[in-house]
Amino acid sequence: MGIEELEKKARWVRRQALEMVVSAGKGHIGGALSCTDILVALYYGGILRVDPHRPDWADRDRFILSKGHSCVALYSVLADLGFFPVAELGSFCQKGSRLGGHPDRNIPGIEADTGSLGHGLGIAAGLALSAKIDKKERQTVVLVGDGESYEGSVWEAAMFAGHHGLDNLTAIVDRNQQCVTDFTEDCNRLEPLADKWKAFGWDVRDVDGHSFAELLGAFKDFRSRRSSRPLVLIASTIKGKGVSFMEDDNNWHYRVPSADDVQKAHQELGIR
Repeated sequence: MGIEELEKKARWVRRQALEMVVSAGKGHIGGALSCTDILVALYYGGILRVDPHRPDWADRDRFILSKGHSCVALYSVLADLGFFPVAELGSFCQKGSRLGGHPDRNIPGIEADTGSLGHGLGIAAGLALSAKIDKKERQTVVLVGDGESYEGSVWEAAMFAGHHGLDNLTAIVDRNQQCVTDFTEDCNRLEPLADKWKAFGWDVRDVDGHSFAELLGAFKDFRSRRSSRPLVLIASTIKGKGVSFMEDDNNWHYRVPSADDVQKAHQELGIR
């Protein structure tokens, strides 16, 4: 897809995520909206090699949403691609639905159970090491929250990946500057974040997490990097991106929009 098509798709994903939260009466809408453009770039921008008709294809790339509470955005992408029916999105968090509040491997296209924060990078590092041992060319990508990066297990996995030279592993930090309770730099300062990743043996790229040009550019050499180090993209994002009254407002970390909120959001997203 071209940039304009990606932007249109991102608006559709945001609208689907919003409708899922409203229908279920629960869900983490703010963080889902902040990472939507990243997910759209990965799945529609020619980056990830996946096949919805063969979700267990051995040579597929692996993607892990470590910040699993943002799953409504990923579910929307997977359904749209054909991993499961779009109509199933309406069952999110309903009794008997396989689309729960956090991803699990019963859902086609989901590689790991996530949402207990701090585990996705470790799983991804293991998958990347396995691919190296098996001499496979598949890539592993993991999306981590910046608030999640308070977890010590994230840095244990980062140290492991650096030590083993996992150049087939890419981490993306959704750097929306907020966690569940506060702004990250007021709650528990993360900066200088890039220097920390470098110290653990990673190559670091800073990108605008809402610019498809920058996201696609950062992945231009995805399969041909000459570095022996794993790669992390620190993606600057805005929590609640795409809906003006939600943007940068941590009250929307976990909140259900009212009827008036939904109407305003639909007007701004402009996709039906």
